[in-house]
Amino acid sequence: MNDQTDQQLLRDYAERQSEAAFAAIVHRYVDLVYSAAFRMVCDAHAAKDVTQSVFIALSQNARQLTDRPALAGWLHGTARNLAAKTVRSDVRRRAREQEAVVMNEFLSANPDPSWENIAPHLDEALGELSELDRDAVLLRYFKNHDLRTVGATLGISDDAAQKRVSRAVERLREFFAKRGVTVGASGLAVVISANAVQAAPVGLALTIATAALAGTAATASTLIAATTKAIAMTALQKTLVTATIAVLTGAGIYEARQASQLREQVQALQQQQTPLARQIQQLQNERDETKRSLHALADAINALKGNSSELLKLRGEVARLRGEADAANDPFVQQALTWKAKAVKLVKLFEDRLDQRIPELVLLDDDQWFSIAKDSNLDTESGIRNAMSSLRSIAEQNFAGKVSVALSKFSKANGEQFPTELSQLQPYFDSPVDSAIIQRWKVLPAGATIPGIGGEGPFITEKAAVDELFDRRYVVMKSGYGVTDFLN
Repeated sequence: MNDQTDQQLLRDYAERQSEAAFAAIVHRYVDLVYSAAFRMVCDAHAAKDVTQSVFIALSQNARQLTDRPALAGWLHGTARNLAAKTVRSDVRRRAREQEAVVMNEFLSANPDPSWENIAPHLDEALGELSELDRDAVLLRYFKNHDLRTVGATLGISDDAAQKRVSRAVERLREFFAKRGVTVGASGLAVVISANAVQAAPVGLALTIATAALAGTAATASTLIAATTKAIAMTALQKTLVTATIAVLTGAGIYEARQASQLREQVQALQQQQTPLARQIQQLQNERDETKRSLHALADAINALKGNSSELLKLRGEVARLRGEADAANDPFVQQALTWKAKAVKLVKLFEDRLDQRIPELVLLDDDQWFSIAKDSNLDTESGIRNAMSSLRSIAEQNFAGKVSVALSKFSKANGEQFPTELSQLQPYFDSPVDSAIIQRWKVLPAGATIPGIGGEGPFITEKAAVDELFDRRYVVMKSGYGVTDFLN
């Protein structure tokens, strides 16, 4: 089947469920997808998971993609999105150390210096190209097709393919030049062609094809993980309702605003939940019953208005629901309840230790809260401090990303100047930023230095740490943002 086009193979799979056709597509593109995923997640196991998810998504969307002349661009874009989500969820310091070890093992002993500068930005640069330009570059330098094959795949002439590839490479060169990576168009093409695609692990293509074709839904292990996550999300909803009750009865204006945002997130999660497989139908029924109970609790919260006796009744209702879940005696339920208890404890710790809060916490989503809670040791003071620091770090990283985007817009609008006060960036944020967050950050002038951060200012950074021993310091500059330790 190697002589068939992507369109022919995908149509054969979509219309006749041809396993051989889908396997041919996987073998054709597995190296490209795995390499893109690895550049972004820097972890071999995570890159395998992302690669498998990309091809499962392909099998699920096969009918909608049969009109595309080439799949390279779509596969790369999907890999980029899934890898970005994986990276955002992994903020633990140990993971960053493991990433460095895996990267050293994966690259050669004497890597190309140009490639080391290009690789971190390559997939972002490809994302800036138009769909046709991206397909042309991927087919020419990632799949190493000649121009005649590129033109035939895209339905254009050889000369048009040459012009499209040249134009796309020039745009990539301009993208890298803006980030301080200077390389000629011809040199860039050589570096990308030589380094961009690495061989995927042996057997990965067979594993992906088997998993995707087994119902195009998920493997047993993926289904178990989805089950646990769905149960955990319901447990987290209980946690958020409990936290909202405490906020309404004793917190100030800031806590009330945060509670409103959390309620909206609970409603969004309820709308996003989908039915589970038949073998866990009983757990699904219990989840639905819990959702109905949460609606009743939400109505009771609206009528609460400080009534302490009603608060005790609501807490008793939450305890009753937890007891019913315990009675199920299912290992998934037990694991989810364990994580839920840790999430409750972490929320309560932030309520009790107001000095550990930062206003950036409103930028966290439910997945980030729950991920830190379930993996933390909250039985020791050191574990508690580390968990709180991890949540603050994710929130500060989210804000640093917003600052970096706003800074780029400000610089373009003001002759490449750097703001003297962070409040000058307010008009350039996608949405208004709370003044309490702005007040926690400062602008350091040109010539300033920060230990652990290369180069000289100007910088935008946090004024002070909440916990100097555990907290990380985010520093935003024109070229992006970095992170170091406050103790430096």
